Amino acid sequence: MKIVGTDVSKGKLDSSLLTDPSLKKTKDKVSENSLAGFRALLEWACRHGKCEAAELHFVLEATGVYHESLAEFLFAAGCRVSVVNPLLVKRFAESQGFRNKNDRHDGKVLALYGKERQLQFWTPPPPEARHLKALLSRIAALENDLRRELNRLEKAQIGKAPEQVMTSLASSLAFLEEQKARLQKEIDVHLDQHPKLKEEKQLLLTIPGIGEKLSMLFLALFKNRNFVSAPQVAAFLGLIPVEHESGSSVFKRPRLSKAGDGRFRAALYWPAIVATTHNPDVRALYLRLLKAGKTKMAAIGAAMRKLVHIAFGVYKNLTPYHPQNA
Repeated sequence: MKIVGTDVSKGKLDSSLLTDPSLKKTKDKVSENSLAGFRALLEWACRHGKCEAAELHFVLEATGVYHESLAEFLFAAGCRVSVVNPLLVKRFAESQGFRNKNDRHDGKVLALYGKERQLQFWTPPPPEARHLKALLSRIAALENDLRRELNRLEKAQIGKAPEQVMTSLASSLAFLEEQKARLQKEIDVHLDQHPKLKEEKQLLLTIPGIGEKLSMLFLALFKNRNFVSAPQVAAFLGLIPVEHESGSSVFKRPRLSKAGDGRFRAALYWPAIVATTHNPDVRALYLRLLKAGKTKMAAIGAAMRKLVHIAFGVYKNLTPYHPQNA
């Protein structure tokens, strides 16, 4: 299998074909992040790798939405594709002596990472899952805009802003609320059109601590990623505790790795706190850790991780939540 690391940005692709793993030698190419660029990259990789598309393994970083079109093109062409966590690649780069952020080096680092690690192969999520993810992303953007406008309104009220400013802010807020409500209805329609999605959401809602918003976020996450285990999900979200010890003089309390999406962790925080009261399994874990002398924040982090494990178990087994500590 020939490994190609590709650093994806909005306008270009910086690729490195690993030609001699022992000497870390690569052959490099820059192409456009476009359909024509995808075709040129694949033709180049096949030519210099002296192989067919099926013998190529492309390693890409998860870069928002910029990598998705390339991943789909390569998958359809018969290539193996892996989409990896940028933070894990950064740590690998540092361990290999790559200290500077450089597009030309990034492709090489990704190729070496693909050679050193047993990576999971990526498959495209179903269209209905991508549709749901897009709707939720748009709602999240609208909620951010609403918070900003509400902050501006508060400042305008304190500063006794002119009537025209107050009218403009009121109009903007009304528009954003209307757009958010419309998208919520679109999600309801989408779920009605895809009964399996609706069933999976209802199963997630059987878990105490998980409400409407978090159930949808979990559903979009699970449907759009190829997770095989609950610990893998927790690691992806940055919920794995990391210890910092060195000899006998340096010791820091374990903290969450925070390697994943901070917005998802933020959305999980308050539901986890609710779960420490109303979810028997999460509450049992939380109280046990406090009794063992763990800090409250460490126990809440464990509660967040436990909630992720429970949600993945319910989703994977397609069964309602049944507490073990009832």
